[in-house]
Amino acid sequence: MVRGGAVYIMTNKNNTTLYTGVSSNLRKRVYEHKTHKDPESFTARYKLHKLVYYEGFSFIHEAIYREKQIKAGSRQKKLDLINGLNPEWRDLFEEL
Repeated sequence: MVRGGAVYIMTNKNNTTLYTGVSSNLRKRVYEHKTHKDPESFTARYKLHKLVYYEGFSFIHEAIYREKQIKAGSRQKKLDLINGLNPEWRDLFEEL
């Protein structure tokens, strides 16, 4: 069985802190961030509840590769990705 995946970026209400992650179940993973499933996690500590960017892939290894590319890039490159897809920085969770 082949499973797809997604890479995503979360932020806080003031759009000051960014977190890039990857998941095979994006809706579930973002919900876990929003509900602080792991209260000691980076996203819980910095209150990163807003999904502002995501890309879907047919294969999880493609999503992992893309996550590494995004994480290796500068903050400005991440901002450019978000602004290109979501210039209002809306929470995209409900679109999933």
